[in-house]
Amino acid sequence: MKNVLKTWLDAYRLGSLLALALLLLVVFPLALDSFRLNLVGKYLSYAFVAVGLVVLWGWGGVLSLGQGVFFGLGGYAMAMFLKLEASDPVSTKIQSTPGIPDFMDWNQLTALPLWWEPFRSLPFALIAVVALPTALAFVIGYAMFKRRVGGVYFAIITQAVALILTVLIIGQQGVTGGVNGMTDLKTMWGWDIRTDSAKLILYYVCAGTLLASIAVGLWIQRSKFGTLLLAMRDKEDRVRFSGYDVAMFKVAAFCSAAAIAGIGGAMFTLQVGFMSPSFVGIVPSIEMVIFAAVGGRHSLVGAVIGALLVNAGKTFFSESFPDLWLFMMAALFIGVTMAFPDGLAGLVEQKLKPWWKRRRAERRELRERVAAAHAAWPEPPKPREPAPPLAGGIRGQHA
Repeated sequence: MKNVLKTWLDAYRLGSLLALALLLLVVFPLALDSFRLNLVGKYLSYAFVAVGLVVLWGWGGVLSLGQGVFFGLGGYAMAMFLKLEASDPVSTKIQSTPGIPDFMDWNQLTALPLWWEPFRSLPFALIAVVALPTALAFVIGYAMFKRRVGGVYFAIITQAVALILTVLIIGQQGVTGGVNGMTDLKTMWGWDIRTDSAKLILYYVCAGTLLASIAVGLWIQRSKFGTLLLAMRDKEDRVRFSGYDVAMFKVAAFCSAAAIAGIGGAMFTLQVGFMSPSFVGIVPSIEMVIFAAVGGRHSLVGAVIGALLVNAGKTFFSESFPDLWLFMMAALFIGVTMAFPDGLAGLVEQKLKPWWKRRRAERRELRERVAAAHAAWPEPPKPREPAPPLAGGIRGQHA
């Protein structure tokens, strides 16, 4: 039974996923206080983007340097619902126009824009968290991949999209909150999301959703779609000559990565309590690529570990060495990527696992040799049993 379970876990690559689930759902909640656990929840929201990049970049071979766009769209979709709920007429009665978000009132708007109205509904906002990033990714991907734009050119274009969206959000301050973003997000359907108990629940929701995303990614990897992604990454022309529409498969991978990133943005907004354009631009998008590169762009679990380690290092260095932490982070990024080109997951797969297997094989061989030596060694002779004494003892013999 033990061997069957081990074979099943190895076949579906669930061993690392179960270990990650144990770490996120048991170890961290027991070992960390509320503040640190909330920080880990924020790091896990970034890990959604890294997981999407594994599908797009690690398996599909398409590097996007603008994933912050989709992270931000998902975050803003959730922030719009939360901001509208926090802007009821009673809470905003001191404004010139009660019932609209405060930044709209500061910019002298007198009515809520029409396109904001659907975000009063939580189901619509949840759908928009996934639909908006997916729709934008489809438009960009279809326009680029159908014209066979790829490689470094596609990466630069995604950077341009991130810059354009950042400028647009900042420029439209009256309807987006501008450079300050959307702040003072308090409740969701009347539930106060700022309390410690709410943050603990949101952490578990974030961790559970992330594990579900990884499980979906593993299913994609074992499906025909995943096989074709790997084939396109290695031999794109051969896949095209086989009759497959390579462009649409790339679009599908791009849309999948965008949807996962949008979910991460929504979880970030719920746990942190705000969303701003600082999470949409070029710099955060490149940092998200670094998460996947450090953890391993071919491993879903490795990408999550990379996001956790990089952000934990960022927090530690900024707290301990406020004047030098940027240089230390740069040294960490450069050192890890140069020493381990396939990331930490590659180190485990290429070095640690083979070493562990060799060690187990050597120990097994040693046990077999010892057992064989014991089997070949002749058994020692059994001691003879003493003869029973004669009746009457010595006196009887003399008599």
